Order: sequence, then C-alpha cells, then structure tokens
Amino acid sequence: MGSCKCPQDDHGHEDDLNPQCKHVFNGPIIVGAGPSGLAAAACLLEHGVPSLILERSDCIASLWQHRTYDRLKLHLPKDFCELPYRKFPEDYPKYPTKHQFVAYMESYAAHFSIRPLFNQTVLAARFKDGQWRLRTAADHEYVSPWLIIATGENADPVIPDIAGLDKFGGKIIHTSSYKSGSDYQNQRVLVVGCGNSGMEVSLDLCRHNVLPHMVVRNTVHVLPREVLGLSTFGIAMALLKWFPLKLVDKFLLFAASMTLGNTDHFGLRRPKTGPLELKNVTGKTPVLDTGALSQIKAGKIKVMEGVKEITKNGAKFVDGQEKEFDSIILATGYKSNVTSWLKSGEFFTKEGMPKVPFPNGWKGDNGLYTVGFTSRGILGTSCDAIKIAQDIADQWRAITNQQSPKFSLIPTSSS
Repeated sequence: MGSCKCPQDDHGHEDDLNPQCKHVFNGPIIVGAGPSGLAAAACLLEHGVPSLILERSDCIASLWQHRTYDRLKLHLPKDFCELPYRKFPEDYPKYPTKHQFVAYMESYAAHFSIRPLFNQTVLAARFKDGQWRLRTAADHEYVSPWLIIATGENADPVIPDIAGLDKFGGKIIHTSSYKSGSDYQNQRVLVVGCGNSGMEVSLDLCRHNVLPHMVVRNTVHVLPREVLGLSTFGIAMALLKWFPLKLVDKFLLFAASMTLGNTDHFGLRRPKTGPLELKNVTGKTPVLDTGALSQIKAGKIKVMEGVKEITKNGAKFVDGQEKEFDSIILATGYKSNVTSWLKSGEFFTKEGMPKVPFPNGWKGDNGLYTVGFTSRGILGTSCDAIKIAQDIADQWRAITNQQSPKFSLIPTSSS
C-alpha cells in the first residue's frame, strides 16, 4: 500500500535522505501532467496499474492553459491528436481550438479518474537501493520502483543569446507569455523566429493592425496545411505506408510549390533536405501555413534576416539595416529541462533528449521510462505510452502474483 512517513520535527530538510515527509508508492510515478503524463496514466490503468502524477503547476496541461496565445488551434486534424482510448467529441471542428483541446484533456483525466498532485516541482530524482527517489520543492520525497518522465520537449522557454538584448528599452517577452495582438496596437513589433509560433504570432499581430517584422535567420520549410481539402500531414502519413520517405518529401515539396509558390522569393529559403527527412534527423518541424504567407506576400509581415545586435530602441540586422521597435517577441521555442533534476543515469543528452532515437527511446535502465520525447507530437506520445504501460504491466503482474499486495492510487499524507 502507498504510505507516508512524516517526522514531527523539521530537522534535516537540506538532506535528500531526510525529507520532511516521505511517500512510498508501489506503482509508477509520472512527472508531468500534460498530454504525455495523462496518456501514460490512462494506458497503465487499462492494465490495472495505478500511477501517481507529480505536476509542478496548478493544473493539467499547464503549457496549453498558461503559455499559449488566444487564437491557437491545433495545426493537425483532431484525428492525429487524440490520446489513447478516447476520441475527441464528434461536434469538435477539424482543427480544435486550444480551449477545446484543454477541455478534451480535462474530460480525459476525469474519465480515467486521473488526479495529479499539483504544485509538486521535482528538484531531484535519483535511483538508490533499487528505488527511484524524487525530492520536491515542498520537501517531500516520493519513492517508487518506476519513474516515467513526461515533462516532454517543451518544458521551458528558450531565450536566445542575442547581443544587446539586455539594453533594449521596450518590452521583451517570449511567446509563452503572448496572448493577443490587441496588446500591441500601434506598436512596432519585432518577432524573432519563424517557426509555427513565429508565423502564428505575426499573423495575429497583422489581424490587429500591427506591422510585425519577423526574423528568419535560417532556412525553413513552409507547407500548406491542406492540399485539395485534405490534411498535408494526413497525406504524408498515408503515403509513407507505401513509398520511401524521400519520395514523399518530393511530393510535399511539389504540392507546396504548386500551392504556395517559391517561398525563396519572400525571404523564406528552403533547406536542401526534405521536410520529413529533416524532421527525422533534427526534430525541426516544418511550418504549416495558416495564412501568414499571404500576409508576407502582401507586405503586411516584413521578413528580416538575422539580428546582428539589439539596441536601446530597436535592432541592427546582418544585412546592414537598422530599425526601431517598441516591443520584441521571442518566438524561439522551448527545451527539455530533465537534465536539471534527473540525477541518475546517462539516458539523456545534454539537451535533455533520449540518446536512443525513436522508436526505441521510451525505455531506459532501472525502471526509467520517457514519454513525449519523440519529436512526433501526440502520435509519438501515444505510441510510447502504450509501450510503457505494457512493459510495466508485465512487471507489475509478476510482482503482484508473488506478493498479492493491496495498492492505492494516491498515498495518504499526514504532513
């Protein structure tokens, strides 16, 4: 049974071996209550295995609830964004809004009776004496034979190292704090980054009569979201069942050329490597155009080359131009934070990604598992969650057949 042992005093709080309150749990502990953590918990429950989710925020799917802009919609059709064992409501549109996706995840958690422990920031996780020991900011220790890391690839914002950024006199935010272009009316705004977020934010600014300048430092693949009314992603997935990846890439580039034209003419140079191959090799996702390209063609979004230096009133660019701006929005993506708190093993690279590539990066040593690190969205998450649940369930059955213990979903705390 899950248990909690809490001493009556607070001695030894700085010692990882003597936390204020110790919880021993016989099922897997999952770190992160986003789509990956929920999927892992649901798949485990389908095998009769309870789990405990520790979430640093105050809600499930905190990235979606707290760090996304108002107009965000799924870039892929809902059929490709479903978590295991539960479909989206039939009345949802093809591309659900962020609010609909959050509602879906909340319904998902309620359906499977998944109740994470919130405000539980994990400071350290170590494998010791055959158990995983997780220390939280609340000075609690959670102990389990299995650890599932579900914090994913997008745990923390990436803040680029741009010369002079600290000198800028205006407002600087990351897209994780951006909500709406209505906050920037009559301003001159520099958007640093041209991925899906950079394109979406620039488009949103346009719709609020702002003239954004978007920095495109590197090459980028821009693809139509749909071809002849069909999802470009869906077409690619179907073709990959029958044709080699490079041939599918050629089809995608042909469709993009016929639909969007030559994007090089607008400052959006394509990489020499095809979009799917590049995604597999580097994890860099192609941009699915939802309207930004037409605004670029119309001159309502200005494409700029790389930033050389940020000044007090604006920016100098590598092509010699210098412009003034009121605000800077960093559309520079996110990164994994797992290496900052995982203290055992060498499963992850210094960038916080599994060293073993997809589809085999879901399992490490000593009961360590990862879900949401495939660079393949929710489809990859679902695939890994199903594998993890089956693997742990096999071990679980072997243990319960030997010991026949009783287990509880959430350990009781008396602290």
